[in-house]
Amino acid sequence: MELSKYMKSIIDMDRAAVVICDLNHNIIYMNPSAVKRYEKSGGADLIGKSLFNCHNEQSNAIIKNVVAWFGESTDHNMIYTYYNEKENKDVYMVALRDNDNTLIGYYEKHEYRNRETAKLYDFEQSLI
Repeated sequence: MELSKYMKSIIDMDRAAVVICDLNHNIIYMNPSAVKRYEKSGGADLIGKSLFNCHNEQSNAIIKNVVAWFGESTDHNMIYTYYNEKENKDVYMVALRDNDNTLIGYYEKHEYRNRETAKLYDFEQSLI
């Protein structure tokens, strides 16, 4: 079974921004939440561009170090990068690997700490 359309749908339905990069640090995909979140920086026009254009020199060095760490072992797959107090979320970098467990890229994962405010099974309210 081809899972790619299902996997894309999972990413697209995530309320958190998902920006996927290849090993050359080029942005290869942004979900709709990421396009909206980074609209002032270019939104969808960032696809195909270097992630390094969006960060300072110190951040770029850290990103390079994390990706090198991902490449050292197939056990190195996720690392905590910071806590965003304003949005009350933890942020991680996550390795992306192919079927052979070869590193192919990475993305940033956001885990919000705020409790959901929607009512359970409220069909009248859309969350996305």
